[in-house]
Amino acid sequence: MSALTTPSASDLLEPDRERRLYWAMADCWTVVRRGLTHLIRQPANIAWQLGFPIVSVLLFGYVFGSAMTVPGGGDYREFLMPGMFGMTMAFGFMNTAYLVVLDGTKGVIDRFRSMPMAPSAVVTGRGVSDLIGATLDLAVLAAAALVVGWRSDGGPVATAAAFGLLLLLRFALIWIGVLVGLMVPNEEAAGNLFAVAFPFAMISSAFVAPSLMPGWLGTIAAWNPVSSTVTATRELFGNPVATGGTWIEGHAMLMAVVWPLVITAVFLPLAVRRFQRLSR
Repeated sequence: MSALTTPSASDLLEPDRERRLYWAMADCWTVVRRGLTHLIRQPANIAWQLGFPIVSVLLFGYVFGSAMTVPGGGDYREFLMPGMFGMTMAFGFMNTAYLVVLDGTKGVIDRFRSMPMAPSAVVTGRGVSDLIGATLDLAVLAAAALVVGWRSDGGPVATAAAFGLLLLLRFALIWIGVLVGLMVPNEEAAGNLFAVAFPFAMISSAFVAPSLMPGWLGTIAAWNPVSSTVTATRELFGNPVATGGTWIEGHAMLMAVVWPLVITAVFLPLAVRRFQRLSR
């Protein structure tokens, strides 16, 4: 006679895990489709978000550009454009936070909470849809850079890797935007986030090399995650790179990966937990 085997608890729970994973992905895609639909129907939001970087390109590239110098030599406009790419990715978390606050004030998040859907889907869906929107933003800004004379001399693989690092930074900052959006009470308060994002993006190597700043400010700028990404992309693009010889600047390629991973590891769980606490 053959002995009867009793299935273990892990075997019984395995189908439930697979089912939960499937529905988490399906619910996430539903939220992504919603975000993309709003993006298509409101293209003015893209134009508004890109307005400041494009104006900054014209301002710094043509108005102030002749007075700016790059330590070690090189064309300032080529030095500037990777910084503009990084600044646009850094400013993007404000848009994420504002959209989350808008969903909260209009009752959309409350409706999601009342539906039988994965708790993580609202957060991850917002993140994926915003990353797709950031890709479009980056493509438009890169086209504008080509118009003003910027070129990548790093080759196709290095250029693709540079844009990948920029999107990796944006992906990490999305979770800060989601968390802040879930904590901010109204749209008026969300509008004040610019005061936080502005120094975060500007006190970096986006426009000026940290070595040209006062000592204490240059140290802050060098350790800014935006600076690591901008310096790494300059290297990959083959554009002028101005470093002050510090450890963080000498390992920009490594830190352009480490910083986003650390930010994601910290703020993604916090954002999901914050959303789960809303229903308590």
